Amino acid sequence: MGFGSYDESEQENQEIDADFNEDDVETEEAEHNGSVEYEIGASNDELISRLQDIKNNAS
Repeated sequence: MGFGSYDESEQENQEIDADFNEDDVETEEAEHNGSVEYEIGASNDELISRLQDIKNNAS
């Protein structure tokens, strides 16, 4: 069997069991406690200048 080939016999007995009860599915919301803090450390002008440098170097 070569690359990209398939055996049709492998396709014959493929059934997907899609029968399920809604009670079997857990949709509990995750609770997240905590906080996120970050410090940018650069001004908008510095970031825009850096972006221009990246664009110029990419072309």
